[in-house]
This record gives sequence, structure tokens and C-alpha cells, in this order.
Amino acid sequence: MSHTVEILSVGTELLLGNVANTDAQILSQGLSELGLNVFWHTVVGDNPQRAREAVSIAKGRADVIITTGGLGPTCDDLTKNVLAEAFGKKLVFDEPSAQRVRDWFQRTGRPMTDNNLQQAMLPEGCTVLVNDWGTAPGCAFEAEGVHVIMLPGPPSECRPMFHHRAKPYLLSLSEGVIASHTVKLFGIGESSMEAQLREQMNAMTNPTLAPYAKEGECELRVTAKAASDEEAQALLQPTVEQVKGLFGDKVYGVDVPSLEYVVIQGLKEKGLTLGCAESCTGGLMAKRLTDIPGASAVFKGGIVSYTNEVKQNVLQVPEELLEQHGAVSGQVAAAMAQGARRALGCDIALSSTGVAGPDRDDRGNEVGVMFVAIATQSGVHVRPLRLGTRPMRERLRIQTASHAFDLARRYLSGLAFEG
Repeated sequence: MSHTVEILSVGTELLLGNVANTDAQILSQGLSELGLNVFWHTVVGDNPQRAREAVSIAKGRADVIITTGGLGPTCDDLTKNVLAEAFGKKLVFDEPSAQRVRDWFQRTGRPMTDNNLQQAMLPEGCTVLVNDWGTAPGCAFEAEGVHVIMLPGPPSECRPMFHHRAKPYLLSLSEGVIASHTVKLFGIGESSMEAQLREQMNAMTNPTLAPYAKEGECELRVTAKAASDEEAQALLQPTVEQVKGLFGDKVYGVDVPSLEYVVIQGLKEKGLTLGCAESCTGGLMAKRLTDIPGASAVFKGGIVSYTNEVKQNVLQVPEELLEQHGAVSGQVAAAMAQGARRALGCDIALSSTGVAGPDRDDRGNEVGVMFVAIATQSGVHVRPLRLGTRPMRERLRIQTASHAFDLARRYLSGLAFEG
């Protein structure tokens, strides 16, 4: 049976824009991986009447409602009350949940007020979703042909509660097994990727193939449903291999988290070290690399050479090179990478320089003109980039860093730098 899902996020702070609704993003990504169709996102404030109206609408169009927020101890935490009322259920006191609340306060040494036990009031007959990451338990129940799952609002609780509590419940709703693989690509736009697969995607039913655009890269998610995981994998693998064959070296991995993760893994496999010299990316490459656990085994460090003085004095970029070609040039990108390799004592060095905007530089280079380079024992390679003139610094810096990582990925994989 195919389920339709509505995500109902409760909290006035979401409507006011004081807090970003990351819960909905977390849930949509997870539900997509399960092959469940999210048709609606709804946000409602901490108002009982408007919450009742939102739940009434959701009941009429979705057979799975997942709520976030409104499970805490204060008077504006009304989610359980509204959902229980809408489905004709009483709220009953769950002693095990209450004891977990008491234990949490005792463990943290904080005084507990009586209103905290409000969190232990749960719809009768529900499945309690134990919250090991906070105090408010979640819950799930079925009524009137609708499955209701309530999760806490803080993302630090919502994310693990979904993966470790709600996901097993949702899997039980499906007959058989839903499995998926995500093919990651860099160096091709979503429209170009989709054009090559459009007819096939429209014709596929099991498995299915869905494209997704990320910042500067693309994904293809292959999903299959079968009686067992082995059968699902047998359906998935031919399509995964077909996609890999079609897009060749633009595929940088399957079910991997990021380009920088692939680079770190490649360095470990080769026993090599990496360093960075960054100008326009301002330390973003180093930040992304050090976000990967275990990066210290292969990442030597980074130099943010934002000014010409640092390029000259730390990276030893010749002054005449800067005067002749300007800081935003392939020649300077190459010299920066070579300088970082010397200064950091690493096997491989990456560099970035460019115009992130919002204005042109003093030599007339437009916003989006970037250069990345890689220096290895074999020499230096520079990749010039024209990433567009829209003054979006963050987007340009993300894409520039990714292009540098792609150079490293290609070198470590024995691929041509420009595929």
C-alpha cells in the first residue's frame, strides 16, 4: 500500500521566522529514503483552534500524519491534546515515561517542577517512543485509518527520534522491504542529468529513479520494494551500475556523504596527506575536511591567505606574479598550491582564489570568476571556473571548494583532471 504523508510542524517561532524549520527537512529526507510520499508540509502556531483546523485538514487528505513540536511541559505545548481530541482518544498518565523524566532531572541535578510530568500524559493505547535525547517522549497510534506519529521539536531530539523510533514504526506499515541507494555526481547539472534519463525514469515502477539537485552537485536515488532486502538489492544493483556506466567519472560515489568524505577516504587508502591554501573560500575547505571524523590522520592544515601580503610572505607567491596577473588568476592559484605544499609539508595541496562578490575586483574580474589548483609531486593543475555573476557569496564559495575537492578526488582515483 502506498502511503501519503503530511508533516505538521507546531510552533509560533516557526511562523515568525525566529527558528528555521529544519525538522521538516530532516523528516522529508528520511521519509523519501523509506519510499513514503510526503505530499504536504504545514506549519501552525501555538494556537489551539488553528491547530485543530490544521489537524482536521490533514486527517482528510493524508493517511500518515507526523507532527513535530508541542510536546513539552509548558502551556503552549498543545500537540498531544489537539491530536487526542481530534481522534477521540483520552490522555492517560504513563508512569514509565514519568519516571524517565524524573531520572533525567536527577541525573542533570536540576530541580523538577510538577508541570514536567505533563510530558507523561499520552494518548491511550499509543506506542510510546522513548526519548533518550531529551525529556518529552514521542508516541504513535492508528485511528480512523490514519497513523499519527508525534515527535519532539528540537532538531537534536527530532533527528534521532525519527531514525531510531519513528522509522521502525513506519517500516512496519509497509508490506515487504523498501531499500535505496544514492548515486552522487559532480560536474554535471541537474537538467543535463535528467535529460539523459527522462524516458527511463518515467517508465520505471520498481525500482524507481529520482533526481535531486544539491549545491553544485546532483544525486540520483534508486529505490526498490521487495519481499526481502536481498530481493530489493537484486532489483537495485543493475540500475545503480547502469547509472555509474552512463555518467562515468562524474560519479564520485554511492551512498557516500560528501565529496570531502571521499577525499579523506582516498587519502587514507593511499597513505597521503593534504593541505589547503584558501583565499576566496576563506577556510571553508579546511572546515569541510575537518568536519569528517578522523580527518586529522591525513589533513595537515590550511592557510587562509586572504591578502596579497599573506600570499607573498607565507606561501611565497612571487610579488611579480601578483603584479602581472593579479591575485585572481590561474598563475597565482598554482603558486598558492605549491606554496602550501612546501609550507605544510603535505603530499597534496589545494588552493582557491577568485571573486565571490558582490562586486568585481579591481582588475575587472566578474563575480564568479574562480581558480582552483592542485599541487602534487607530479606537478600542478589549475581549473578555471566561471560560476555565474549572481552575487551569492556562500553559493560561490561552496561550489569553489567542491571543485577543489573534485581535483583531489580525481588525482587520488587516477582519473583525468578534466573529465
